[in-house]
Amino acid sequence: MKIAVLNYTGSVGKTVIASHLLAPRMNNAQIFAIESTNETAGDLGLDIDLMRGEQFGSLFRDLLILDDAIIDVGASNIEDFLGHMSKYEDSHEEIDLFVLPVIESGKAQRETIKTIQALAGLGVEPKRIQVVFNRVESSVEDEFAAILGYADQSGLFVANQDVAVYENEVFEMLAEQRTTIGAVLSDTTDYRQQLREADRKNKKLIQRLSSMHTLQSLARPVNRQLDRAFAALVGVAATEEA
Repeated sequence: MKIAVLNYTGSVGKTVIASHLLAPRMNNAQIFAIESTNETAGDLGLDIDLMRGEQFGSLFRDLLILDDAIIDVGASNIEDFLGHMSKYEDSHEEIDLFVLPVIESGKAQRETIKTIQALAGLGVEPKRIQVVFNRVESSVEDEFAAILGYADQSGLFVANQDVAVYENEVFEMLAEQRTTIGAVLSDTTDYRQQLREADRKNKKLIQRLSSMHTLQSLARPVNRQLDRAFAALVGVAATEEA
């Protein structure tokens, strides 16, 4: 599967979605970061190909021979990305899903609708445009009424309330440690035992071990929630294709 993560607005968690929701569940998919200014999956330790929006032709040739890919399009490059995509007839067909992370703010929801309209204008089918409700505090229905209403009104995209990532401090901690949930979960170190054995006078060591144990404890339930969100995301696509 080839998935593009994009939105006209920034700071909605595109790299979080690419790195923590998609990458661990997509068969070692190649990650392309279409970015020039902001954090990418490479900053979290993942292997990426970094390029700019005007290099869509190079990306297109790569997509033709790949089975699995994640294309993380930064807000600073989306205009060039979509503009160059439009020059290659039916090039959007090489991307199975266009995933739009959205957060609660009114500006983010308006810009998400603008992105949906741009994709629809390029001929992308509604079943291949999906939103991911990101940084949800408690209720998708209450926090994203504008998006849900537009989905019902327009029919241009899929807004599945189960495709949601809930607010959690683990993502900030992962960014600080420059790592991913997958890396944390594969780390078999018993930080709790090391804490018990550590010299209490070594404050720096105590802080590091405590942070890593806390990160492991937070990562497990969040990873299970991400499993459910991913299943809902690709489940819609699989149902539509069937």
